[in-house]
This record gives sequence, C-alpha cells and structure tokens, in this order.
Amino acid sequence: MSYRFIGKSLPRTEDLRLVRGLGRYTADLAPRDALRLFVVRSPHGAARILSIDVTEAEKMPGVHLVLTGEHPEIAALGTIQSKVKRQAPDGSPNFEPPYRILSRERALYVGDPVAAVFAETLDQANDAAEAIAIEWEALPAVTETRSAADADAPELWPQSPRNICFVFDAGNRDAVEKAMAAAKHKVSITYPVNRITAVTMEPRTALGSYDPVAEAYTLHCGLQNPHAVRESLANDIFRISGNRVRVVAPDVGGGFGLKEAPFPEYVLTLVGAKLVGRPVLWAAERGESFLSDFHARDNFSTTTLGLDAHGNFLALKVETTANIGAYISPMGLHVPTNNLGGLAGVYRTPHIHARVTGVFSNTPPTSPYRGAGRPEATYAIERVIDLAARQCGFDPVELRRRNLISPDQMPYNTNFVFTYDSGEFERNMDDALELAELKGFAERRKESKKRGKLRGIGIANAIEISAGPAPAPNPESAEIKFDQTGGVTVSMGTHSHGQGHEITFAQIVADFLGLDIGDVRVRYGDTDGIEFGTGTFGSRSVITGSNSLRISADRLIERGKKIAAVHFEADAGDIVFEAGQFAIAGTDRRIGIKDVAKLSYTMRDPSLGGTFGFADKTIAAPKAATFPNGCHVCEVEIDPDTGVCQLQTYIVVDDVGRVVNPMLVKGQVHGGVVQGVGQILFEDIRYDEDGQLLTGSFMDYAMPRAAHFPDFICKANEVLTPMNPLGVKGAGEAGTVGALAAVTNAIVDALSPYGIEHIDMPATPERIWRTIKDATAAR
Repeated sequence: MSYRFIGKSLPRTEDLRLVRGLGRYTADLAPRDALRLFVVRSPHGAARILSIDVTEAEKMPGVHLVLTGEHPEIAALGTIQSKVKRQAPDGSPNFEPPYRILSRERALYVGDPVAAVFAETLDQANDAAEAIAIEWEALPAVTETRSAADADAPELWPQSPRNICFVFDAGNRDAVEKAMAAAKHKVSITYPVNRITAVTMEPRTALGSYDPVAEAYTLHCGLQNPHAVRESLANDIFRISGNRVRVVAPDVGGGFGLKEAPFPEYVLTLVGAKLVGRPVLWAAERGESFLSDFHARDNFSTTTLGLDAHGNFLALKVETTANIGAYISPMGLHVPTNNLGGLAGVYRTPHIHARVTGVFSNTPPTSPYRGAGRPEATYAIERVIDLAARQCGFDPVELRRRNLISPDQMPYNTNFVFTYDSGEFERNMDDALELAELKGFAERRKESKKRGKLRGIGIANAIEISAGPAPAPNPESAEIKFDQTGGVTVSMGTHSHGQGHEITFAQIVADFLGLDIGDVRVRYGDTDGIEFGTGTFGSRSVITGSNSLRISADRLIERGKKIAAVHFEADAGDIVFEAGQFAIAGTDRRIGIKDVAKLSYTMRDPSLGGTFGFADKTIAAPKAATFPNGCHVCEVEIDPDTGVCQLQTYIVVDDVGRVVNPMLVKGQVHGGVVQGVGQILFEDIRYDEDGQLLTGSFMDYAMPRAAHFPDFICKANEVLTPMNPLGVKGAGEAGTVGALAAVTNAIVDALSPYGIEHIDMPATPERIWRTIKDATAAR
C-alpha cells in the first residue's frame, strides 16, 4: 500500500512552540498563589530517626505547614507499590519494604525524604527546613552492588537476609551446564554495568491542587504515563476512587523511564494542597535530583559462552547481581528480569540460562532508564563474543556471521523467552561494515600509530523487544473524533516527551483517512479527557497506537459508507472509500470524508442505527511484540599518554520495521547512542563507604556533549513485521541498546596491543590511562 505522508521526513509540529519558548511545562502552570514545597532529606546513608522537632520551623515567616512521617495525614497514606513480583531465595514471595511518602524511624539513603515544608516562597521553605531539629543515630551503610549480599554487610531489612530481595531464573540451567561441559572453548567475562541517572533536561516537578467541593485531587506533572500514575495515587496511596484523581501531563522535558512512576514529592504536593487550601508547586533543583531521582542500571555480572572447535555457539550462562536500592520502585524489579530475552542476541545459541539476584542497598531505588535491561543484555552477549574471538583465534566478524539467525529461519524461537518475528541480521551487519569502510581500517590504524595514537573498531549486533511484554503487548487507547465542522481530533493514551508524536500520529491518521496533516489535531496527557492509557515507554507508542488507530479508522470508514449511501440514495455495498472520498463504485459521484462527518450530526435514517456523530474509540493490542534490531560499528582513537578517547566514526544500521518519519527515527537513534556513549565514557553515580554521594553535581557527574561525537551515519533496513498493520517495530531505545557494547569493543580493540582484553565502564581518561599503565607494568 502506498502512503502520502507515512515514510516522509516531516518536521515536528510541536517544535514551533517549543523553540519560541511557548512550551507549557509543569512549573509554567503554577498560579500566583501556589505555595512552594521544600523536602527535608536524610544526610546519612543509613540512620535511625530518634526525634524530629518542627516547632521552630512552624513559626518561621511564610510557613503554612510542616509535615513529618508521623503526621496523621501522612501516616494514613498507603505506600508506593512494586508492580512486579518475584521470589525470595526460599521460593516465597519477595519481601516488599514499605516505601512511605515520608520515612519514619529510619532513613536508608542520602536523600531519603523525612519532612516537608510548605511556605509562600522557596527561600522561606528552605529557611524553615534548616530550623527543623532532627536527632540522628548513624548506622553502617552498604552501597556497593558486589558486596551487598556479603555475610558481614549491614542488612537493610531483617525480612531479607543478606539483603537478597529476590532470585530469578530464566532458561534451562541443567542443559546449559551439560552443554558447557562438552564445549571445546569456554570464555568468561566479569564486569559491572555502572549506576547512572537520567538527568532529564526538565527536573522532576509537580503541581498539586485539591477541590474541597468535589473532594478531588489534581496533579500536573511531567510524566510518561499519567494514567498509571493516577491508578497508583488512587488505589495505592489515597485509596479512593480513580474519578477523584486527575493527572495532567503537559509538555515534558525528557522522560527516559524516570518519569514513569509516582514519587513521594508528587503525593506531598497533593496532601499539602488539601491541608492548606492552596495549590502547591515542587520543582527539584539539579543537586536534589541527583540525590532523590531513581537511578538506573547498577549490575555486576559474569557471562560465560561455550563454543565448539569451529566457533559454533553451544551455550550461554549469565549470573547477575542487580542493585535495586533501599526500596523497590514500581518497575524496579522489571528492569533486571523482564528483558533477559535479549541475551540470545541475533544468534543461534541452543541453550541459555540466566540467574539474577536482586539486592537491597543504601541507595535510591533503581528504575527503568532508556533500554531498561536491553542494553545490559546486548552488552553481555556482544562483549563475550569479542572476548571469545580474541582468546580462541576467531575473527570477531566471522564468528558472529557463523552464528547469525538467517531470514529463512523466521519466525525464530530462541528457546529463551523470545520468538523473533522477522529480521535480516546479516544484511544489517554487512551494510554497517561497508559504511564503516572496514577494509580500510588497517591503514587508518597505521596512520594513527604514526601519530602516537591507538585506534580501534568495535561492532555490536543488537536486538530488543518493543511493545512488550512477550508475547502480547499491553493495550493502548486511541480515538478519532470528527466534530460537526469536519475537524479531526485524535486522542491518544500514549504521551509525548520529545519523540514527536504529534506529527507522527497526524501522518498516520491522515493516510488512513485521506486527510491533510493540518486537518488532524493530536492530544494526550489528561486522564479526565482520556479515560485509559498505558503510556509511552519501551518503544511501544507507534506500534500500539497505530494498531488502535487502524481499527478505529476502519470502523469509521464502514460507518462513512452507510452515511454516503444514504446521501447518494444508493446501497452501502456499492460505496467504496479511497483517498478521503466516498464514491459509488464505477461512477464519479463522490463525497469527502469531512462532509460525511458533517452529515453524521444531522442525518436520520434507520440504516444508521439511530446514532449521530462520527467518532470511534479503540482500546486494543497488536498481535504480538516486535523485535527491532540492527548493527552498530564504532571507531575510536585513544591518546595513550592522557587516556582521552575520541569517537572517529559511528555507524548504525537499524531495522525498526516501517519508518513512519525517517527524520524523527534518526533523531531517536542519535539521542539513544549519545546516552549509551555517555554511560561508557563519562557518567557514573558513585558513593563512598558511608553512603555519601560523591557525584552529586555536574562538577562530578560528567555528561556527553556535542563535541564528543562525530557525524552519525544511519541507514534503515525496513523489514516489516506482520504483528501490526503498519509493520512498525519501535525505535526509541535502539540507539542505546547497541551503543554500550560497540563503544567498549572499540576501546578494547584499540588497547589490544597492550594485551588488554577488557575495561570496565565508564572508560574515563583516567581509567584508560591507568589500565594502560598497569598493563605495561605487568608486561
């Protein structure tokens, strides 16, 4: 089927307002009489709260209210709930610690909220916070992932001995051990996937209000899934009917997984608004974000690959310790366990087993961050393949090629969680290597050596699930509504926070119904106007949204045929629809869809079932999840005297199914790669042994900048999936999924003359320099 708009690089319609400063973010919506909230946080990694005296703070100028965990309104609230359940080591349900809005009795990480001050201005709230007298008893803390379960580590919760929250197994352990015993080669690599934080351009912000007449709360907040947050607030926290909680997500300055969940501060704005009778605004400062945002990644793993003498993969084993923090975030247990299927990669590996042990620590909870387990899985398989090639004498490209799944094997059951629907993995790799000019790499390496530099090239084949979980995606809501003037409003249960949904869904609806882009208005983000939505995460929006839109569009077309038949005084079976026009087949009698919509509000005929209007709403899910895939090739140059690593080229060949808007997909790939490279080269959340955050500002937490990157070379290989009407696969996380492994493989290749086989992330200049020095000394 040909399309007028789908497949075209149309500019984002929302950019016009955003670049002119006309975006409406949460803080922009605060009325003049809004109070300001300041949250008092624990300065200790672990401590008992012996007493809190707020008497002096309550007397401070401008102060309206001071809350602690003991206040009746706070004590009566429910707790933030984990949405994913796992099993403790003994097979019982994992212990879920009480994740309260304000901590009582103990604080378990630096930044744990213990009191809240509501005042006329932020300065007044801050001053009053300093007047709160808190008596602490400091306790030992543990923050390091690999030692959290040690016998002598301080325990956070007695209900979880040795800090072990859960143990999760996937795959056949016995089959893997048997295959490993028969393998000619067994190659292992042990490594961390370090802790990072999302650092969204717009820090977390919330505006709470309360209507005493309706007894209803309204939360304005930058969120990726306002409906899920409404559900948590209503069911888990306030324990009231959902129709008494309205959540509005306006423009959002970056989400990346951080903005999927309810946070204590959001609840505090609502409680304060109810008690004081005025709206309450809370806006995190950047330093506060480093302390209080959910963090991400933070795993320590050992991956072992078994191969036969010819390099055929026989078995893969992965053992991971995952740091989940002091409490469990709503999706904290999802990240280390639900995307393990990516460990299979794009390869035929008969036997795979993974075991994940989740541990508590005196750190903020971890939660999804762009990729949410997918980059970690790709990193595991692609790093161990590179190491196997080095240790066993195989060419890294040919070793991959030997084990790739071929198109004629699709659909392919990996026997480890996922069944891939489609893909041409070898084509991706060949195209990426051609764009990378692999044949000329040896000469480029020689030229770098003449200048005293080290040059390396790395490859990573990536695959991920999108619109999961497998096999069936979660449903999504979409409504197409024509008003009596013929105008079209599309209401989506997804949310846009930078992806360009407004133009993307306008392109889709315009093509489905033969409209112009300007005819379509797209809205989202208000739970009062859109009663159901799953949200935007996991590269799911276009897959699930277009599926629901296709169903609604088809139903509107069928209704339109009946209206047109009455208008023409013809039989509905003789009406055809094409390019926005209803016509009597074989004639030139036709009427546009917007005119049919106008007629629908006045036309009376028994064939129309006694109903008026021209609208349709669908809540549906596609047939199954999809599996975007691709190949990343990165080339780096390293100065051995300083350890500085510079990216020379970065190539991505992606199969994201049908590309609805190539410009937007390319932008998503660019952004994802940058975030992956940021983790490999710069970003690192670090704590000392007492639980104090060492990287709590941009002076310590380094971020990637434009100057760190070459021009990206991107190519799309469109292999349409049969799992949804448009054949789309999802693109939002593709860049991050492949970047971690590709860049690390390139760095290790550059350092290979020193006999270096691995370097931990982040590969900062200091770490690279020390690794070279240590390798030189060892030799």
